[in-house]
Amino acid sequence: MSHTIELEPAPGDIDDLGHVSNLVYVRWILEVALAHSDAVGWDNAAYRRLGAIWVVRRHEIDYLSSVLPGQRVAVTTWVEAVKGVSSIRRTSMRRREDNVEVCRGSSTWAFIDLTTGKPRKISDDVRSAFPVVASA
Repeated sequence: MSHTIELEPAPGDIDDLGHVSNLVYVRWILEVALAHSDAVGWDNAAYRRLGAIWVVRRHEIDYLSSVLPGQRVAVTTWVEAVKGVSSIRRTSMRRREDNVEVCRGSSTWAFIDLTTGKPRKISDDVRSAFPVVASA
């Protein structure tokens, strides 16, 4: 199951070169991951009740093309792998006007116990909310 949101850059997202800053792509990767989790019933409050939450351990990002002011972007994410205490989540961003992929990323997330601050095995109920997708 993939999840898609549409975003449009705000004026503050534009860098000195006149296009969306690379830092904004990172923020969008996080925003779509949170939106996906919310959509399957795992919002921040649900994780806190469980006593564990996801944190990013690594991002790998390929910047492929520019996004200009006023251009809408479809940001799609899916879980590619789950193992023990971690998960690999992929993200693809495409300009809506021409469907050109502008960015793709892979993020490694760790499931962290809120009491100990240490990695914790991903519970079956969380794992089942995010079916693994080989590619989207």
